[in-house]
Amino acid sequence: MKNYMNKDQKMPLYGIGPFLILAVALLSLLGILLSYTVLSGGTVNGTGKLWFYFAAFFLISSGLLIWFFGAVHSDVDRYIQENRLKTDGIYAWTRNPMYTGWWFVLIGILLLFHNLWTLPLIPLQWALLTVVLKRTEEQWLRELFGEEYERYCKRVNRLLPCKKQTASM
Repeated sequence: MKNYMNKDQKMPLYGIGPFLILAVALLSLLGILLSYTVLSGGTVNGTGKLWFYFAAFFLISSGLLIWFFGAVHSDVDRYIQENRLKTDGIYAWTRNPMYTGWWFVLIGILLLFHNLWTLPLIPLQWALLTVVLKRTEEQWLRELFGEEYERYCKRVNRLLPCKKQTASM
């Protein structure tokens, strides 16, 4: 991906992404460190451990695929350069596939340590992503695209890759 910036562009290509993902990764690292020290009593073994590994594999592989389809296979660079809203492909399933992909990978890594005490970090990570995205990138997109972005937000979730249920006729 290229880093496009010109005088007419209103939104940066990367936005706050690298910093936000770093913050979520540091939260995961904190959980991992705590699971080896003061929270070691939450370690799951036996069949439960296998379920943690299965979930970790699923989330890491899904996260990598979601990130790939959002960052590499979507032509999103061109849309950003042209100040157009990308709403098809993976962007029809999640408004932020690159964040979702990284988040799933980080959750998967967290699960590899099979410790129950790390599970509360998942909603904390979600909350961090939600608050920061609402106050930064989503505001930029609302200013840039207006009603088009509002309609998009009503159809597509911020992070979880599934379409929202719309009221039936």
